[in-house]
Amino acid sequence: MKEFPHPVTRSNKCLICIYHALITGLMSFASVGHHRVMGSDDFQGATHMMPFEEATIGYGDQHDTSLVARLQEAIEKGEVNLEFVDDGRGYLLSLLEKLNIPVDSQVLVFSKTSFQRHKISPSTPRALYFDDNTYVGYVQGSDLLEISAVDKSLGGVFYTLEQNPGKKPEIIRTDQCLECHASSKTMGVPGHLIRSFEVDEIGVVDLTSGTSQVNHRTPLKDRWGGWFVTGQHGNQLHRGNLFGKAAYEKQRESPNYLGNLQELKQFFNLSPYPRATSDIAALMVLEHQGHMHNFITRMHYETKLMLSTYGHLRYLKHKIDAFLRYMLFVDEAPLKHAIHSSSSYEKAFRNMGPEDSHERSLRDFNLETRLFEYPCSYLIYSESFQSMPERLKSKIYNKLWKILTGENNQPEFSKMSFASRKAIHSILEETLPGLPDYW
Repeated sequence: MKEFPHPVTRSNKCLICIYHALITGLMSFASVGHHRVMGSDDFQGATHMMPFEEATIGYGDQHDTSLVARLQEAIEKGEVNLEFVDDGRGYLLSLLEKLNIPVDSQVLVFSKTSFQRHKISPSTPRALYFDDNTYVGYVQGSDLLEISAVDKSLGGVFYTLEQNPGKKPEIIRTDQCLECHASSKTMGVPGHLIRSFEVDEIGVVDLTSGTSQVNHRTPLKDRWGGWFVTGQHGNQLHRGNLFGKAAYEKQRESPNYLGNLQELKQFFNLSPYPRATSDIAALMVLEHQGHMHNFITRMHYETKLMLSTYGHLRYLKHKIDAFLRYMLFVDEAPLKHAIHSSSSYEKAFRNMGPEDSHERSLRDFNLETRLFEYPCSYLIYSESFQSMPERLKSKIYNKLWKILTGENNQPEFSKMSFASRKAIHSILEETLPGLPDYW
């Protein structure tokens, strides 16, 4: 897809939550200017808010330059046209095509966690589509498509696209959604949300029943409450495909009675959706990258504030360690049985990234004992990671190099095997431009 420069227009409309989620962490980290040694779960889910509306960051005053903003600029200039299809989906497929988002990334959520909750239920689930930088939400019968992008400087930026064929399509930025999308649940920055709770027969959430700590560290048994899940996962339990008291009671009596499904026709009419699946591999990728995006934004903001206040980054040492633990999947919940995708998502995801001369990629799935064969986040290639302040990025690269070469012997990184470290180092050395010479 061609590159599009410029920001989109803003609106006072509140954006629908881009996904049914609350990514949260486990402990608050120290205020800027102070630090302390944390446990293994340290600040990966910071709870105090960053002053992102103040001048140092200036979230509300800055124009976004995300791919979504550049697409809107191209639409305004007449360089790109979105096609409206009168089948209930409107601009959905055309928008996914222009943003290079694979349709096979489709995942379906039926909990009533959007302001469009009256349109969402187990019989009319909300569909989400995503790639490394952008998320699109589709609700049956809605006159809006939901869009969220990860801007290289601002973090999460939110938009709507009206489903109206009678006028020129316009992707509109809205900041009112920050009431939900900038909280302790998003690491105190504009970000993205995922959670897992029990729901009743019509999708109403029981907030006392679940967990909001959903990322790659969350055991599968605690994931996907309020979501549909397709794909094979053996005897491993999860909370997907269940709604209503009777369903949860039967799950206790007959574990996995709604697990290991290949499609979802027993639950609802599939025809409004481009795919018949809510793929388990796509869900696992979504959970990793949502928190990773928030973490990148948090580190970016922390750096700006520290440099502005102190002129140095010495207080970031333990935060960089925590960031690398997440990036390297150190605390990933292990798989007990093999996972098998229910769609072509694995292939679509693999095709999005570079590979080395041995045909290895950070996008290679493992799905036997863990998510990826080479446990280092593919978001290291993303525009948001690569646009982090150079002084921060150089510290991350230096620490990462020491971990991968074995020079760093901190106990928290000892879980990584020598073979994994060596492979990741080799893949990055060949495929990631701009690495320091000592690599």
